[in-house]
Amino acid sequence: MPGAFVNDGVTIMAPPSSRPAARIRPGRDEDAADYIRLIGDAWGEYPNCILDVDGEVPELRALASHFGAAGGAVWVAERGGRVTGMVATRPLGSDNAWEICKMYVEQAERGSGLAHVLLGGAEIYAQQQGAQRIVLWTDTRFDAAHRFYEKRGYVRAGSIRILDDISHSLEFRYAKPAHGLVIEALDAAAAASAERNLADILAACVADGASVAYQAPLSPETARGFWRKISGDVAMGNRLLLVAWLDGRMAGTAQLHLAMAENQPHRAVVEMLLVHPEFRRRGVGRALMRRAEQAARGIGRSLLTLDTRAGDAAERLYRSQGWVEAGRIPAFARNADGTFGDQLFFYRSL
Repeated sequence: MPGAFVNDGVTIMAPPSSRPAARIRPGRDEDAADYIRLIGDAWGEYPNCILDVDGEVPELRALASHFGAAGGAVWVAERGGRVTGMVATRPLGSDNAWEICKMYVEQAERGSGLAHVLLGGAEIYAQQQGAQRIVLWTDTRFDAAHRFYEKRGYVRAGSIRILDDISHSLEFRYAKPAHGLVIEALDAAAAASAERNLADILAACVADGASVAYQAPLSPETARGFWRKISGDVAMGNRLLLVAWLDGRMAGTAQLHLAMAENQPHRAVVEMLLVHPEFRRRGVGRALMRRAEQAARGIGRSLLTLDTRAGDAAERLYRSQGWVEAGRIPAFARNADGTFGDQLFFYRSL
């Protein structure tokens, strides 16, 4: 993926055998017909989704000027002289947040990687302008767009927006941290929208040998099913789901199991500490554990417990953070090579 887009444009995709390369360049007001075509074609794929340019989005007639005046920018992708995609971004009025807007690619470009390059370049541009958070709005009917944004680490955030337009539009708000290592607790809607990304993290950890009740190869359906159950627990208030982002990419997760027995209201269990192998040794696991302890204190829990396979990197992490070993069960679970591993149990008083 390239860095932030530059004024000279950037070639972003090597062409297949007979296909010209795609090239990103700054959008111009003179590209109005292409903006209207791209958006109109995309909206036309959905029932009752009507583009009324002059009545509702007249800024499309001079989009570069519109975003320039707001302190943002717009870019287009060209392939063989034809505009095949677009994206824009602009600063919002608070919290050092930037918004991604007008993200569209031609139907023929979907699956080519162009959308990822457009969005990635706009995200980097926003980060370089000081964005600490990136948000976007997408119509509730645009299922494919939701999957795309979720793959990019965005999660549902906040209420549905109602637009007073001729399409009777309802929009989901998606958001993610843009910079640094950030840990957030997800509500039920955000947890559901994170399922695909979390399933990828779980599968990658299992493939890397993590002892988390599954063995490789872990199917996508099984991984998604696990997180679907977790989302349900979050909705019921039985579980707290923490997610870590590193520079805008979802990097890890941990959980607090809160549904304790009636005589144990002071206790919670830390479960499923997972850090994608790509993000190991960058402080993600430690940050997740600190946030889990902080969250437990915040809801009045004074004792945490957990368990892990003896000899794993997680054991060293827990010991280094002051967790106390409470016992060991030999041959507790089968390893990927068919041998059996011991399980260690830890506790921490808060």
